[in-house]
Amino acid sequence: MALRKAKRKEAQQYFPKESVESSPGQKPKKNPKKRALEEIRFFLMRAGVLLLILYIMFGWIFGLHVVNNLDMQPKIFAGDLSLFYRLDPSYNIGEVLVYQVDGKTYLGRVVARAGDEVDITEDNHLKINGDIMIESDIYYETGRYENGISLPVKVPADSYFLLCDLREGGKDSRIFGPISRSDIKGKVITVLRRSNL
Repeated sequence: MALRKAKRKEAQQYFPKESVESSPGQKPKKNPKKRALEEIRFFLMRAGVLLLILYIMFGWIFGLHVVNNLDMQPKIFAGDLSLFYRLDPSYNIGEVLVYQVDGKTYLGRVVARAGDEVDITEDNHLKINGDIMIESDIYYETGRYENGISLPVKVPADSYFLLCDLREGGKDSRIFGPISRSDIKGKVITVLRRSNL
């Protein structure tokens, strides 16, 4: 009897009760409700970070605009989605910009910058600083509008003269005058074609 007690005591020394229930490498199991709450909290935190990144990217750096007219055809059509970059300090001749006039958004191509003089000849040619422009990608005549601004015009500081690619009937600086830098939302960097899907 004494021998049995001694063996039991010795076994308890080498194999304590706690070690049978949980080995040293294992963590005690968490409550399933607690674990689910932690997972939800982690998911919400990740979703919040993602939303913040998207807000910064598309609220401050990039923008999206659905083209709602044919003013820039044949390169850009109504229904296309234009992605534009907001942070350019200045714009170059030939770049397509997104701008606003009277709460409406338009697209236009830069043809003249601050200090340039813009005119349109009687035979419908664009003239910048006295030189007739040869625009190989423009397939329409550049005419004056009866209800448009008087030409020639000198582009003021921090402004751009923008024309549509569809020169017959498109709304641009021939009607609005030079566009101020403050009215420009950004430069179009790509167009996603959504027509005829």
